[in-house]
Amino acid sequence: MKSRIAALLDENRADQAISELEAWQASGKPMDDALFYLLGNAWRKKGNWQMAMNNYLEAVHLNPESPAKQALEIANEILDFYNKDMYNQ
Repeated sequence: MKSRIAALLDENRADQAISELEAWQASGKPMDDALFYLLGNAWRKKGNWQMAMNNYLEAVHLNPESPAKQALEIANEILDFYNKDMYNQ
């Protein structure tokens, strides 16, 4: 599953990646930190920083050493620089 989602993101098919991950989650299958990280990346590619950060936070909650930790830090830096109002959406 992880390699398929990563391939979709590499092909700029974020909508399909999100759909497949949300269907996976809705079916009751477990989401690990890597899947939450990929879901965060998909939302980031769509420009939805709030959803991206929510998924990065979930990944870090499951695994404090997840690559989502760095992605979350970078997202915070970008939003601090870019637009502080994005936090209030």
